[in-house]
Amino acid sequence: MQSLTKRHLSPDELDALLRASTGTGCHLEAELTDGWFNTAYRVLLDGGLPAVVKLAPPADTAVLRYERGILTTEAMVYRRIAALAGGGVPTPDLLYAGEEFLAVSVLDGTPWDKVADRVPPATEAALRRELGAITARLHTLVPEDGRFGYPAPESALSAPDWRTAFTVMVDALLDDAERWESPLGVPPTDVRTLVAEGGDALDEVTEPRLVHFDLWPGNIFVDLTDDGKHGKPARVAGLIDHERAFWGDPAAELVSLAFGGDTGPDSDLVVGYAEAGGSLDFTPALRHRLALYQLYLGLLLVVECGPRGYGSDHLTSVRGNLAEAVTRLRALG
Repeated sequence: MQSLTKRHLSPDELDALLRASTGTGCHLEAELTDGWFNTAYRVLLDGGLPAVVKLAPPADTAVLRYERGILTTEAMVYRRIAALAGGGVPTPDLLYAGEEFLAVSVLDGTPWDKVADRVPPATEAALRRELGAITARLHTLVPEDGRFGYPAPESALSAPDWRTAFTVMVDALLDDAERWESPLGVPPTDVRTLVAEGGDALDEVTEPRLVHFDLWPGNIFVDLTDDGKHGKPARVAGLIDHERAFWGDPAAELVSLAFGGDTGPDSDLVVGYAEAGGSLDFTPALRHRLALYQLYLGLLLVVECGPRGYGSDHLTSVRGNLAEAVTRLRALG
C-alpha cells in the first residue's frame, strides 16, 4: 500500500543505517509492500540470517497523535511477549531496535488473507479456535505502571481509568480530523456525545490488558504446509505488526478479529479464548463497548487518510464503516 508516511532507503542506505546502529549490515532482498504505515524490507543480515526491517517515517512526517512513538510500542510488545511466562503467543523475535527502525525474524507460513480462499472449513474452524487461545494469552500482559491507553509517552494518551483514557484517545482523533479537515460525515460533537453516553459501560473495565487492535487476517500468519498430511495440523504461525497496541479492554480485540470471521459468543474464536482462560461475557455493557470500539476504529481509518494520502475510493469505503458504527451506537441510545 502506498502511503505518504513511508520512508524509502536504497540498499546502501539501509545497510549503512543498520551497520551504524547495530554493527551488523544487511543485503536488501525486497520491499514488503503490504504495510500501510511503516516501510518494511526483507533482508539478509551479515551471516545470512533472514530478517524483516521496519522503518519509522522520517522525523518531520506529519502523523496522527496516537502514531507518535508507535515503533517503540511495537518493540516493547515483542519484548513483553518474549518474556511471557509459558509462552504461547507466536510472533517474530526482536533482533534489533533503534530509534528509527526495528529488525525481526522471519515467520514461517503466509499471511492468512493471502490463503483464505483455500482453507477448508474444518481447518479454518481449528485455526480460529487456536487464534482465540493465542489472543487470550496475549491478554494476560498488563502495563507496569497500571495505566490505560497508548504506551508511548510521545502520544500522551493514557490515564488511570479506561473511561478517561478512551475519551482522550477519541478526542485526539477528533483533533487530528480537524487538522486534516477529514470528511467524517458526522459532527464531532455527536461522536463525543456517543462516547460520553457509554461511560458507565467503559467503567466496567478496571484492569488494563494488552490489546493488539490490528488482528485482521493480514497480520496473522498461518502455516498450511502439512494440514494433517503427516499428522501435523495447520497452525497459526504468528502475529505481526503490534504497533497499534494499547492497554485497555480485551473486548476491543474483537473489532479487528471480526475481519477474519465470526467473533460472537458461540464462535470458534471465542470458544478457544475461553478454553485458554480468557473471559468475554457478552452482556449489554460489553456489546455497548464493542460498538464504541467499532466507532473508534471507524474514526481512525477515516482520519488517517489525510496524512497518508489515500485515494477517494478507500476514503469512501472507510467512511461507510464509520457511518455504520455511528448508526449502531445511536440505536443503543
